[in-house]
Amino acid sequence: MISELFSSTLEWYMGNINYLTITLLMAVESSFIPLPSELVIPPAAYLAAKGELNLGLVILFSTIGCIIGALFNYVLSFYLGRKIIYALADSKMARLFFINRAKIENAEEYFRTNGNTSTFIGRLLPGIRHLISIPAGLAKMNLKKFIFYTAIGSLLWNAILAIMSYILVEQWEVYFREITWGFIIIGVGFVVYLVIKGVKKRNSKLKTN
Repeated sequence: MISELFSSTLEWYMGNINYLTITLLMAVESSFIPLPSELVIPPAAYLAAKGELNLGLVILFSTIGCIIGALFNYVLSFYLGRKIIYALADSKMARLFFINRAKIENAEEYFRTNGNTSTFIGRLLPGIRHLISIPAGLAKMNLKKFIFYTAIGSLLWNAILAIMSYILVEQWEVYFREITWGFIIIGVGFVVYLVIKGVKKRNSKLKTN
């Protein structure tokens, strides 16, 4: 039953992938919401290999989405300032998106160490790529430079991911069942992890009180 539900959900998702949804999903991925690009670009590349989408346009619109999401973080940080951003990072809402003070501090330290080019390099680093625009906004980095470095870094990451996925389409089809169950196991494991983490946190609070 779980396998059938996952297969129907996957079928619906694949049937609704187009250039607009790619742009929107990658904008979300590039904001503070932790949506992995691996859930967006490989399926789109798969459709490109099947002739339903164009690989070049997949890379283009995913990059446009990244720029939009990064600009959202940049503008938010630019105008709210460091104090409010860190206050938000300490909130319960931020924890729902797996964001905390330590992650913002790491991104800010990385930005201070590498300067403006960190918005390029950071786009290639998991765990940093969707947060690197926050310290850029806090530092009030030049907007044109920010867009340029973000675009180049995003383009490189998206192109590598899309081309690799495009090439591996045959393997995807051969091992589709195994890949499907792999996603199911990862999803269930992630839910279990969240439940255990929540229970431990509640127990620790009860002990403290």
